[in-house]
Amino acid sequence: MANRHLSRTIAMQSLFEWDFNGQKDDLKTLVKNNLAEFGGNLQETDFVYSLAEGVAKNLPGIDAIISRTAPEWPIDQITLVDRNVLRLGIYELMFLKDVPPKVAINEAVELAKTFGGESSGKFLNGVMGTLYKELNPGETEESPAEDDKNEAEK
Repeated sequence: MANRHLSRTIAMQSLFEWDFNGQKDDLKTLVKNNLAEFGGNLQETDFVYSLAEGVAKNLPGIDAIISRTAPEWPIDQITLVDRNVLRLGIYELMFLKDVPPKVAINEAVELAKTFGGESSGKFLNGVMGTLYKELNPGETEESPAEDDKNEAEK
């Protein structure tokens, strides 16, 4: 598993745990514990912390984006996994300029397929694709997550 993918996985697991417990736990402590348990020999842990902390810091705005791009799904009715993968993907798409948009989308879809339910990947791709199209109105691609999956390893 590539370092960035593992970092995203640990960030998502930490956000899931934080959300599951009503966002009462210290997120940095959760990340630290999840790094110890799942990080193995992950050398660059700053990316994990920056993802988790970035989502938490921008949570109201990210949740507003989810509400706008998935209006038929109130935020509290989206499964915990899907909600936190969406938050992570939207954070990367909207706030991290060093992550190509299609990589952010593909990574979110892959996390949803791995950790979510049967339709999680399609749901995430739909929401993230809608946001991508809003951000890039001139592009005509139907599904940004369908692009070369090797790009995600960059």
